[in-house]
Amino acid sequence: MRFIPQFTESFFYFQEKMHPSDSNIEKIDEISPWYRGGLPFKCTGCGKCCTGASGYVWVNEEEIKKICQHLQVPFQEFCRDYLSLVEGQWTLREMKITEDRYDCIFLDGKRCMIYSIRPVQCQTFPWWPSNLQSEQRWQETANECEGIHSQAPMVPFEQIQESLKNLQQARKSFYRGI
Repeated sequence: MRFIPQFTESFFYFQEKMHPSDSNIEKIDEISPWYRGGLPFKCTGCGKCCTGASGYVWVNEEEIKKICQHLQVPFQEFCRDYLSLVEGQWTLREMKITEDRYDCIFLDGKRCMIYSIRPVQCQTFPWWPSNLQSEQRWQETANECEGIHSQAPMVPFEQIQESLKNLQQARKSFYRGI
């Protein structure tokens, strides 16, 4: 998922257009001070964040090894069967379902087959810089994500910032070599 600050296409595939070298992630506190009061969100497990327009889920070596262990698949076999190299970075493959719909390779129906050890990029949704850029972007995200609604529990600003920092840390180690 290559991060593009101004979206030009359907944003929603959990494999957001996010790039590990994106400079906006370094400006976490400057991107969206509008949400300092927190934001409503409760994941419903609908799986919509794992399907949609084509994109990327960047992974680091630690994440790859955890997934290999979880699936009981040798490292080289996993890399061959489940990863793609994009702009010198490793990303989970996706499956083309229709002309404009792609699913994460680990999406089974509405459920993630590796949920307990999913990549940080997946764990931090919807707290991505692109979704937090503005109230308008957050509302666009809410239009796609049924977990974002006024009756959902309020997630505190500090928790949102922690998720952004976790994403930032993960980006520093996206895996480049096999």
